[in-house]
Amino acid sequence: MIFVKLQLVEVTSFTPPQPPLLRHKERVPQTSYPGQHISKKCIIWPWITAAVSKPTAEISSPNVTCRENAVVSSSSSSFGEVSSPPLKKVSANSLQYPSGYLGAAPERPKDEGSGDVRNAMGYLTNIFSSKVYDVAIESPLQRAVKLSKRLGNDVWLKREDLQPVFSFKLRGAYNMMSKLPKEQLERGVICSSAGNHAQGVALAAKRLECSAVIAMPVTTPEIKWQSVKSLGATVVLVGDTYDEAQAYAKKRAKEEGRTFIPPFDHPDVIMGQGTVGMEIVRQMRGPLHAIFVPVGGGGLISGVAAFVKRVSPEVKIIGVEPFDANAMALSLHHGERVMLDRVGGFADGVAVKEVGEETFRLCRELVDGVVLVSRDAVCASIKDMFEEQRSILEPAGALALAGAEAYCKYYGLKGKNIVAITSGANMNFDKLRVVTELANVGRQQEAMLATILPEQPGSFKQFCELVGPMNITELKYRCSSEKEAVVLYSVAVRTVSELGAMKQRMESSQLRTYNLTASDLVKDHLRYLMGGRLNVENEVLCKFTFPERPGALMKFLHTFSPRWNISLFHYRGQGETGANILVGIQVAEGEMEEFHRRASSLKYDYVLVTDDKDFQLLMH
Repeated sequence: MIFVKLQLVEVTSFTPPQPPLLRHKERVPQTSYPGQHISKKCIIWPWITAAVSKPTAEISSPNVTCRENAVVSSSSSSFGEVSSPPLKKVSANSLQYPSGYLGAAPERPKDEGSGDVRNAMGYLTNIFSSKVYDVAIESPLQRAVKLSKRLGNDVWLKREDLQPVFSFKLRGAYNMMSKLPKEQLERGVICSSAGNHAQGVALAAKRLECSAVIAMPVTTPEIKWQSVKSLGATVVLVGDTYDEAQAYAKKRAKEEGRTFIPPFDHPDVIMGQGTVGMEIVRQMRGPLHAIFVPVGGGGLISGVAAFVKRVSPEVKIIGVEPFDANAMALSLHHGERVMLDRVGGFADGVAVKEVGEETFRLCRELVDGVVLVSRDAVCASIKDMFEEQRSILEPAGALALAGAEAYCKYYGLKGKNIVAITSGANMNFDKLRVVTELANVGRQQEAMLATILPEQPGSFKQFCELVGPMNITELKYRCSSEKEAVVLYSVAVRTVSELGAMKQRMESSQLRTYNLTASDLVKDHLRYLMGGRLNVENEVLCKFTFPERPGALMKFLHTFSPRWNISLFHYRGQGETGANILVGIQVAEGEMEEFHRRASSLKYDYVLVTDDKDFQLLMH
């Protein structure tokens, strides 16, 4: 039984006046954003004292697909085990909109009923009574002075990167595990993770004095699994992918009677993450326009929304995803959970192909939309954080900051309070090289261009004169046997007009110039392959993602060689669990079906880029 005592400040009703219960129905216009904000008179702060006589309040909702009859309780580890029909596979590229635009605003179900009241109160009271502070700290809310000045808004950083395991993940893991009955704890817990969730479960198990098994892909960097092992957990490296590690963990859970701890799709995990939202409401003094939350499987944003939208419904809850890992945005867009056919791995903390069922249900009811950002913008925000606090965030940890900046610029927002959750700092050191290369591009302080020169004496000197006062940061030029050659170069940019003026000078001198700043293919591969152009007969160009483990390359070569000639191969480590490879293979048109069959048998993600215009420009 739960006894709730509510103390309301300057309000007469706990429930917002309009249905559905937890929704503020305002929509962001297509071209402008007037915004709605909380005044001091309408800030609600309920102090709740709860006497809980069972592990968690029961939560039910008629909108939970395939799980509506599940008992949502820590004593049951079967949540999420009900089989669901296969999800529709979609491409991340099928939903793209300008960075900063608040897209994927969900359509609310028309049949929301009174069950939402019980559901909302269950989440709210359990967030208040959570025991996460046995292991977690109340992370500070810090004003980003430099960024606030640059954007003309008060930007506040919710510093979850300062948690004992440098990530918010321990909140959800501990909240669920602390509610398990003693006999279940004695049998131990198990989870599958390649990063922050693993450390959260390991620390929670250490605090609760129970055994923990962590299944991690064999591609997991040693620094990550060693960190988990140092917390006392048993680490099992199994499979090339997260899916294989998860299958092993669930199988072993059944065999040994261990409780499987999911990374996001369980109410107790969501409630634990919801304490972040509770802290923000308590710490933020004054009107708050929006909270920006990084989105992977949806555990953090659904927990934050479950709390904040109940006590301060006018505050916007905005998710942030990478362009190439937008599973939540696509799911909200389609009105149902979908699966990405492939997912970008740079921000590995949010690189999930499908969001959770319960997290999707909550996000569909509560969030205001999702902002998409580029890899370059994430790198720029990592640099912003370093200059602001001398702290280095992991890419997923900087995601919300990148989204907040893009949103402010897109809508011309000024004079508002916004919060960005810096969710983690478990950075793979090898990834810093990529961050430093792309940070200025993300800030729009560097541009990469290609200019076509005639192969004649004096043309290179003329090119350098036309660059003028702009500082060249990188330049690659090689004499070609053809009549024309390509110069690939980067320049420091102070203003957009300065870059436009230089491009105009080139064009006026009959030197065709192309801006390649937005091309990941150029930044990842082609910039390192400059050395003259060549037309290779029947060349098929592919991007493969290799697992980072011994034998991956030879498996690839056994599949394609000597059947076909390999005409190009480029790999450059970027600190990801999967290696990004550019490959050229000479395959006749009539053999493409066989090529695709062999490529699929590898079970490595791949995509054809033969017709990419930047490749044609630089290499052919």
